[in-house]
Amino acid sequence: MKYRLIIFDFDGTLADTFGWFALTINKIAEKYHFRKVDPSEHDTVRGFDARAVLKYLGVPMWKIPLIAGHMRKLMSHDIHDIRLFEGIEGLLRRLASMGATLAVVSSNSRANIRHVLGAEVAALIAYYECGVSVFGKEAKLKKILRQSGIPPCETIYIGDEIRDCEAARDMGIAFGGASWGYTMPDALRARAGDDVFARIDDILDRIAG
Repeated sequence: MKYRLIIFDFDGTLADTFGWFALTINKIAEKYHFRKVDPSEHDTVRGFDARAVLKYLGVPMWKIPLIAGHMRKLMSHDIHDIRLFEGIEGLLRRLASMGATLAVVSSNSRANIRHVLGAEVAALIAYYECGVSVFGKEAKLKKILRQSGIPPCETIYIGDEIRDCEAARDMGIAFGGASWGYTMPDALRARAGDDVFARIDDILDRIAG
């Protein structure tokens, strides 16, 4: 295989959580006093990187850990409504059967992620780095590289946000963009170029080389 270590983001990459997020964000906005998002603005916001989103919503940096923690708790209450994207379970099983080492780096909680994956699929994941801060993914990617002993040249990080692309490139590892996630495909391609997957099935083709 071209890549032996495949690291995934969770929300918007493995799991279809944008609908839940869109319904929840304005409740969070009321509690933490930042700008609400009208449904007509969703595509606009999905074209931004993380820093631009925070600026657009008027969220100061010091509130981010509070907001993130609250959102994880709210999702745990609604976890029965969250599903993997169609094709993800089969993809993870196939990669594991091919001998790939799988990992997840996410802002979501480990409990939420494992619940959505299900016990059998969750057991295929060798490394979990969860509850990651908005701009803290580089450190977690570095930790997994160190623990696995697999070099960056044999590693790919697959995510749906511009910050995922930036984190992967800062660590010197390949990136694969999930066009079905939070960030609009055109905005993701503007940063990642041809490293954006149009379909989930395309992931296996690239990883297999």
